[in-house]
Amino acid sequence: MNKKRKLFYLISSIIIISLSSFLFVAQKQLFGFNNSIEIKEIEINKEIPPLVDIEKRIEIKSGSTFGQLMTEAGLGASLANEIYYSCQDEYDLARISAGREIVLSYCPETEALKSLYYQINNDDELIMERNLETDSWKAKKQKIDYDVRIESKEAVINSSMYNAALSNNIDERAIVSLANAFQWTLDFSMDTQKGDEFKFIYEARYLNDEYVRPGKILAAKYINGENEYRIYYFEESQENKGYFNEEGNSVQKMFLRAPLEYKYISSGFTTGSRYIQAFNISTGHRAIDYAAPMGTPIRAVGDGTITYVGWRGNYGNFISIRHNGTYSTNYAHLSRFAVSRGQRVSQGDVIGYVGSTGLSTGPHLHYEMVKNGVKINPLTEVLPPGEAIKEENLDRFYEEISSWQEMLD
Repeated sequence: MNKKRKLFYLISSIIIISLSSFLFVAQKQLFGFNNSIEIKEIEINKEIPPLVDIEKRIEIKSGSTFGQLMTEAGLGASLANEIYYSCQDEYDLARISAGREIVLSYCPETEALKSLYYQINNDDELIMERNLETDSWKAKKQKIDYDVRIESKEAVINSSMYNAALSNNIDERAIVSLANAFQWTLDFSMDTQKGDEFKFIYEARYLNDEYVRPGKILAAKYINGENEYRIYYFEESQENKGYFNEEGNSVQKMFLRAPLEYKYISSGFTTGSRYIQAFNISTGHRAIDYAAPMGTPIRAVGDGTITYVGWRGNYGNFISIRHNGTYSTNYAHLSRFAVSRGQRVSQGDVIGYVGSTGLSTGPHLHYEMVKNGVKINPLTEVLPPGEAIKEENLDRFYEEISSWQEMLD
């Protein structure tokens, strides 16, 4: 029994020694071990995330001044003045607007103020940065980097464009831009009919994946009864850019279709006499009356020179503009003026404000167009368009609007 046990131990030992030798040789061949084994320490490189700037947001309230807001934020008067004067060449911080914010950013290690941010308007932003080594400030005014997305909206009019926009979740600012794009072609206070349709393509501006505001109208169509109007934005050159029809002709004409931006007509153009009960008189009315709230801005419908500003009998406060040797326009019943005699004005400039002076029964603008000394109906006058796209640029124009045409169809 003892001999068998000894023999078992002997055989087991031989097997163990052989197996260990085999494993050692295999490891040496596989891993390239030398006779001496070197143990290396493995270092783990862990990246430490950078510290985030500390932000303080300051709401600008009505009546607040920059200096006052900085004092409330804990800045000393010396530092606030340094920031203010370092910014003067780019933007005057005395013009900050209520309802916006000033954002102060502090260094997380030292808690030193390192930058200031202010959104000036819908397009521009101001960034003030501090050089911590030289302790000096540098201002930079730049365009806001919106995420611009191309979107389209459409609607059918039951009462007005404004109500159609609200019913179809369309930003009212986009509708104002649409009306401005068509302002040489349509007078929405006069031409709009129930059942009219419109569709437009525009730049929708986003920040941090949230919609902020509409941008440029790129293309649009308006179906007015049996007529369809289409316009496309195109930049042929710095001197000739704006809205054109599908043939490349400018839709921007010598005169705007209406002298008011927010408007509706209370009395149309008439050639005979009209009875005014409040004054118990009959008078001619070769003009368009635009009823609008007191103080509504009045626009010059075209470039020209102011030839008359002042009181003029039944017209009340009155302005006349001479556009060229053929045309002049008159604006009556104003509450106040924004121009003086002899002044040159451009199309769209504010020249005065709606009132109810002279022979008037309520706030409105009495608007006349005169051609060769004769009063005419401005709504039916055919006016020459602006500069058409040059023939050598038409292929580029057609290529650019082709995708807009498909989207409008």
